[in-house]
Amino acid sequence: MAFLKSPVGQMFHQFFGENMLRADVCNAVDELGQLLDHTGPVAASERNAARIFGCDHLYFVTNGTSTSNKIVWHSNVGSDDIVLVDRNCHKSILHAIMMTGTVPIFLQPTRNHLGIIGPIPLAEFDPVSIQRKIDANPLVKDKTAKPRVLTITQSTYDGVIYNVERIKETLGDFVDTLHFDEAWLPHAVFHPFYHEFHAIGPDRPRSKEAMVFATQSTHKLLAGLSQASQILVQESETRQLDRYRFNEAFLMHMSTSPQYAIIASCDVAAAMMEPPGGTALVEESIAESLNFRRAMRKVDEEYGKDWWFKVWGPEKLAEEGVGAAEDWIIRSDGRGKKGSKWHGFGQLADGFNMLDPIKSTIVTPGLNLDGKFDKTGLPASIVTKYLAEHGVVVEKTGLYSFFIMFTIGITKGRWNTLLTALQQFKDDYDKNQPMWRVMPDFCKKQPKYERMGLRDLCQFIHEMYAKYDIARLTTEMYLSDLTPAMNPSDAYAHIAHRKTERVEIDKLEGRITVGLVTPYPPGIPLLIPGEVFNKKIVDYLKFAREFNALCPGFETDIHGLVETVGPDGKKHYYADCVKV
Repeated sequence: MAFLKSPVGQMFHQFFGENMLRADVCNAVDELGQLLDHTGPVAASERNAARIFGCDHLYFVTNGTSTSNKIVWHSNVGSDDIVLVDRNCHKSILHAIMMTGTVPIFLQPTRNHLGIIGPIPLAEFDPVSIQRKIDANPLVKDKTAKPRVLTITQSTYDGVIYNVERIKETLGDFVDTLHFDEAWLPHAVFHPFYHEFHAIGPDRPRSKEAMVFATQSTHKLLAGLSQASQILVQESETRQLDRYRFNEAFLMHMSTSPQYAIIASCDVAAAMMEPPGGTALVEESIAESLNFRRAMRKVDEEYGKDWWFKVWGPEKLAEEGVGAAEDWIIRSDGRGKKGSKWHGFGQLADGFNMLDPIKSTIVTPGLNLDGKFDKTGLPASIVTKYLAEHGVVVEKTGLYSFFIMFTIGITKGRWNTLLTALQQFKDDYDKNQPMWRVMPDFCKKQPKYERMGLRDLCQFIHEMYAKYDIARLTTEMYLSDLTPAMNPSDAYAHIAHRKTERVEIDKLEGRITVGLVTPYPPGIPLLIPGEVFNKKIVDYLKFAREFNALCPGFETDIHGLVETVGPDGKKHYYADCVKV
């Protein structure tokens, strides 16, 4: 009732509605149950969800999958433990490394020159290869210690997924716990299309030794409210989950005042996905994604030799329906009769990876898969800003690609809106329409561009990228050798102890960072605390400085850099490093 005692509160009440606000109750209401100790209706909902998702235990989390990841880690690893981590993992995993005091051994994914993250090659999972990395790491105290956890991003941000059974066969006896960050893959268990390419399900064999965890974002791919997430657990043949010990980590990260509407949305999302209804919803998502790809190819054919956008993925598509999962298996790049030339990830183990068709990466003209720039080009940041002004907001933007997802909420009408907006962009680009006309809101913020034509602006940004060979530089900096000089938690502690030094980017080479350094795009942490800035990274930061000065509105945002304006009126960029 408090909201009704103020005019602004009444507006809030009217917008969100009576039921939503009445459901926001104290956790002391016994008949609703308790999330923190898993009792009453909450516990019944979690058990029901576990049945639907085919796991032994399932926990609702109301603070997002970032928190789910930290709960899994704090329940399984401790100080100085060896952990195996996907180098292109979500930043919450890196935060978990910093919080638990573990020593990370990174498995390096492939990348192509479009900036799309590929899979970690199967050879990286070989225990012999991992042991070599452990032996070479100066931070590991006990070289014979068994790695405590393996965390893999499943799927990657562009939809690449792993055959989990191959990973279990390779590392099930070598690693204590297998953790799959399936933030973008909760739908996979409900359709045979994804068989073996997701972590846990009713028809999946148990690992002999390693317990398997999956963390999922209910709100991303299913019908959950923001922050709705869940942790799935599959016990091994020899180990059972100690629920009381696990709950200590759960309590560490969960609020004592959880939002019951979020809990309810987790319950409803699970109920919606129970087969056959859930299978039909996933089938519809796959079908819509393929229909979109077919529509994009049809438009391409109609334009003939004229330019159009491409959708990254296999050359061959089923003529109708969802086709077969076999069509989406990622094979070695261009080798043999079954080779694939479309992905650019090089030599890969056959059958180890697949592209999830509901993840669509749209590639803009201007950059080839081998990293060479065309004479003209359309940087994706301009396209996505244009789309935003026309009512279409995309998930992620790269240099010459942007990403959309076909969740269970996507309809033909919605992707048709995107297709129409892309056709309108092409028309405005070809006519070199003035920016003030086609992107008026953007020009109000950045009047520098209002008298430029859309094509002229695209070419200006494109030539900046080509001048610095930024596609190759970005790829090489992510694949470069990074030196661990300190334990991540020890390096991060320098912030609290005020033993840091703010260093301008020209002087960063050889210095040890105390925080994450994360460029957007692509939004993947480049350095973690305790690692050393190398020349390739510094070169990239210098490019970003010049590019940001010349192209306001299209800045490369780099979390971890401190921006200040000097007496000369220019922006200066610094990173906090371990004090010398």
